Amino acid sequence: MSKNAELQQRRVDAVARGVGNATQLFAVKAENALIWDADGRRYIDFAGGIGVMNTGHRHPKVMARIQKQLEGVVHSCFQVMPYEPYIELAEELNKRAPIAGKAKTLFVTTGAEAVENAVKIARAYTKRPGVIAFGGGYHGRTLLTLGLTGKVAPYKIGFGPFPADIFHARFPHPYHGVTVEDTLQDITNLFKYDIEPSRVAAFIIEPVIGEGGFVPTPPELMRALRALCDEHGILLIADEVQSGFARTGKLYAMEHFDVKADLITTAKSLAGGMPLSGVIGRAEVIDAPAAGGLGGTYGGNPVACAAALGVLEVIDSENILQRSTELGAQLAAFVNNLAKEPALGIGEVRHLGAMFAFELIKPGTANTPDADAAKALTAKAAELGLILLSCGVYANSIRVLVPITIEPDILQEALAILEKALRAVRG
Repeated sequence: MSKNAELQQRRVDAVARGVGNATQLFAVKAENALIWDADGRRYIDFAGGIGVMNTGHRHPKVMARIQKQLEGVVHSCFQVMPYEPYIELAEELNKRAPIAGKAKTLFVTTGAEAVENAVKIARAYTKRPGVIAFGGGYHGRTLLTLGLTGKVAPYKIGFGPFPADIFHARFPHPYHGVTVEDTLQDITNLFKYDIEPSRVAAFIIEPVIGEGGFVPTPPELMRALRALCDEHGILLIADEVQSGFARTGKLYAMEHFDVKADLITTAKSLAGGMPLSGVIGRAEVIDAPAAGGLGGTYGGNPVACAAALGVLEVIDSENILQRSTELGAQLAAFVNNLAKEPALGIGEVRHLGAMFAFELIKPGTANTPDADAAKALTAKAAELGLILLSCGVYANSIRVLVPITIEPDILQEALAILEKALRAVRG
């Protein structure tokens, strides 16, 4: 029996069934965009721990920061005995974030926890309960964030009821027949039938919708939401858990828009693989909760904060933002060239920087989603040495979250595997 198979059997026996796995391959070693399994086989990582490894696995500058912090304090709880890395990282994020006026930051541990705290802050500031989210959006797996998440399978099945005063509008995706005008009409209808604007604390939106298929928010929608917020005293929360930290060619995807959010959530690639998340916001907004109302035992762990400072060092010193833009353009050119062959069944190709995805559709159709092909492609790619993920409202989108630091020759090797796998699936 292979080591992978042995570990899979142990996993089945010991780990809760509800924790899904994209593969039955067990990671033992990783460097930059490469990862090795328990049987010693090498893979190219196009998943990046679901968007966590923008600066690569075990980047030397990040690892050096971690090692230095391990020689000092590993944990004291910031609420008990605070420490400098938390403060230094908050200072760095405050001056970089696209927030109007003075910004402040809170650190917690997971993306869902950041979203929960953003909602708490919005409710404390506005003294209102309602939150409007969008179909296809993903905001986490806690009960509140599942309520915000606009995708039932596999996340919501069997876990309701969800918290009250959460509402959804459709997210615009013209390729599948939903326009910005449709979305705005949905919001008008919510204000008419479900909740008056004066009871809405916040809109929460991903600048690039993640699990819903890597669809960028149209600029006109973001402007319209900002206008509605300003008109009705509502806050705008940008969920940048997946789109932040250089994925789109900017440190934050909100930098692509000509309006600003009041609160930004961040996690995933913030700390190069260490568990860390945060909420950055306008000082007057984020200071609304009373002292003691925010925090968490592990929130802003000193080792994780040190790692995040290393990530910022890498982004600054290695031209990661430009590399992200160039990587996205390379991926788009490659897949658009394949899309010229109708038999391969490639539908819409979309990206903002290196936050890249393409849809698989049934060959010969205009845009009929082909979820079976997406599932087959990820399996075949893994068989050939490429870790690949699918996503999307119709489960037919292939997303790429490869480390932005990937070496050019490894990228070319990966693209060759992707093409080979796709031709085998369509064969």
